Amino acid sequence: MIKCSALTDTGLKRELNQDFVFSKVSQIGTLPNLFIVADGMGGHNAGDYASSFTANFIVESIAKSTVSSPIRVIREAIEEANSALIEQSYESPEKRGMGTTVVVATIVDGYLYVANVGDSRLYLINENIDQITRDHSLVEEMVRAGKLARADARLHPDKNIITRAIGAQEEVNIDFFDMRLRPGDFILMCTDGLSNMVPDEDIKAICDRERSVEGKARALIKAANDNGGKDNIGVIIADPFGDMEDIKVSSMGLIDN
Repeated sequence: MIKCSALTDTGLKRELNQDFVFSKVSQIGTLPNLFIVADGMGGHNAGDYASSFTANFIVESIAKSTVSSPIRVIREAIEEANSALIEQSYESPEKRGMGTTVVVATIVDGYLYVANVGDSRLYLINENIDQITRDHSLVEEMVRAGKLARADARLHPDKNIITRAIGAQEEVNIDFFDMRLRPGDFILMCTDGLSNMVPDEDIKAICDRERSVEGKARALIKAANDNGGKDNIGVIIADPFGDMEDIKVSSMGLIDN
């Protein structure tokens, strides 16, 4: 049985929480479980609306789907949510320009399937900490182009400029990843309110120290706030297999969509 804790926190500097998390460890549509993290952007209330609307739309779409392929069902749900959010943005001036990041994940027969748009993240934590998703951000593009050192990226002043978002364009470009899991793996999904405030090595140390998924999630949020809490914080921690054995790690890679 998957153990999971999903929490959000407004942080110390923001008045409104625009992060949204969803977790379900039982069947939803054709998927055996579902996890979503979204970080909204826009004017007053628009970012909050964008993240919650998108996540809930994805949940409803997946719940109604009869598609068996995890990647296909997630892709169709995200694409439909993107179109629906754009339609919503025309309803009032306050919603114009709103958008959201999204990370969607499911675990099927020992495999983790992940989709992401924006700079919210999914990490795999075991004896190491590995960022599975790729940030769709200006700073990440600078790092990949060799114009910025990885060590300088987290504190760069343009860190929050993202290059992909739900609601930004009629066609959404989604990255997909899959990997096989093993006992001892933990999955961390989070918004940049955590990853910008707590270095990866500190995230790893906290997850090593805390025993329960609830303890890990709460300690990560506390660490982000202790380091300044400059943004909303959304966190999902999942223990995929508990005591299951004989599941070996295999390679992780970007899935062509």
